[in-house]
Amino acid sequence: MSRLSGLIDRKLAKFLLVGVVNTLVGTAIMFGLYNLAHCSYWVSSAANYILTSILSFFLNKYFTFESKGNSAGEVLRFALNIAVCYLLAYGIAKPLCLHLLAGASAAVRDNVSMLVGMCLFTGFNYIGQRFFAFRQK
Repeated sequence: MSRLSGLIDRKLAKFLLVGVVNTLVGTAIMFGLYNLAHCSYWVSSAANYILTSILSFFLNKYFTFESKGNSAGEVLRFALNIAVCYLLAYGIAKPLCLHLLAGASAAVRDNVSMLVGMCLFTGFNYIGQRFFAFRQK
């Protein structure tokens, strides 16, 4: 239990605050592209994470984790973390929602899947950023 309590601290609060900003911007991008511009599920969700990841890197590096580390190494670890978290979260969400919402329209399934993917991504991303991208030595 002590490991879990180590995850719930000031860094988590800062990460969630940064996440609110990214979520507002990213949600507008993702659902706007999917529902208004009629882009695909993958294009809409990927555009969200590509565009908001740039802002997230700087806010989390300097504000959340107060990292003084090598920026080149952190950029590479951050990018790898985002890619892995994205593929995991949306790779899980899409088939799960297709199965659970088999009777719903494609638009409903995709919108719910994007919402589930956002939630999964947040959890995976926090752990990846804290212990991999901006790890403390």
